[in-house]
Amino acid sequence: MNAIVSAVTVLGCVSAVCALLLIIASKYMAVPVDENFPKIRACLPGANCGACGYAGCDGYATALASGEETKTNKCIPGADAAAAAIAAVLGVEAEDVIEQVAVVHCLGTCEVTKNKADYEGIQSCAAAKLAFGGPGSCVYGCFGLGDCLNVCPNGAVSIRDGVSHIDVRKCVGCGMCVKTCPQGIITLMADVERVVVTCSNKEKGAQTRKECTHGCIGCRKCERVCSSGAIKVVDNLAVIDYDKCPECEDFGICARECTTGCIVLGDYTGATKVSA
Repeated sequence: MNAIVSAVTVLGCVSAVCALLLIIASKYMAVPVDENFPKIRACLPGANCGACGYAGCDGYATALASGEETKTNKCIPGADAAAAAIAAVLGVEAEDVIEQVAVVHCLGTCEVTKNKADYEGIQSCAAAKLAFGGPGSCVYGCFGLGDCLNVCPNGAVSIRDGVSHIDVRKCVGCGMCVKTCPQGIITLMADVERVVVTCSNKEKGAQTRKECTHGCIGCRKCERVCSSGAIKVVDNLAVIDYDKCPECEDFGICARECTTGCIVLGDYTGATKVSA
C-alpha cells in the first residue's frame, strides 16, 4: 500500500513540476504573433493552393503580417475582394488581381484520336504515365483518368470523351490541377484572354496528323495571318504571346484560319470575376 502511495506522490510531483515548467516556457519563450495575422488570414479563402507562392494561406498571411516585402494581390482565388480586404487591414492601397483560369491544351477526344492500348490499371494519370507512358496514341495528350478532377476544390473539372475539360465559370485559378497533371498540358491563363491553342503535340505535322486529327501540324498558317506577331510555331507547335495578342488588327483570324481547328476562340471569364 505504501509503495502505491509513494508512486502516486512521486508522479504527482513530477506532473506539477512539468506543468510549472510549461507555464514558465509559455510566458518567456512565446513567439509574439502579429495582431494583423488573424485579420489577414480571415481575408483569405482558405484554398491553401499555393498560387500565391507560399505554403498555403497561413504562410501568405504570416508574410504580409510580418512586413515581408510581398504584394497584397497574390491570392488568385480570393481575387480583388481579398486584395482589397488585406489592403484595408494593412492600411495600404489595394492592388489589382489578375484573375486566372485553368485551360487544357488538348482536345484529343475519342472522335479525333485513339488509344494505343486498353489500360486497366489504377485510374490515375500519374500511374499510367509511369507504367507505360499513357494509353493514348499521342504521347503529349490528355489521359483522361481524372487526376486533375480529383484535386479540384470547386468541381470545375470534368472528363468528357476521354479528355479533361475546365468549366471556367467555376474555376478560381488556384492552379492545383496544373500542379497535378503529369502531362503538363494544363496551364493558368489570365481570364481576359480569348484565344487558346488546344494541342501540346510537338511532333512533325505528318506524325501528329496520324495520332490526332485535331492536333497542331505546325503549318505556320496562323503565324502568317497574325498581324501582330503574337503567334509563332515553336517545336512544331503554335504558341501564343499574350502580351502581343491584344494588338492584333483582325482578332481571332488565327483561329478562323487554323487548318485543324486546334486554335479556339472563347470566353474564359472565371468564377472570381463572374461572382464579383
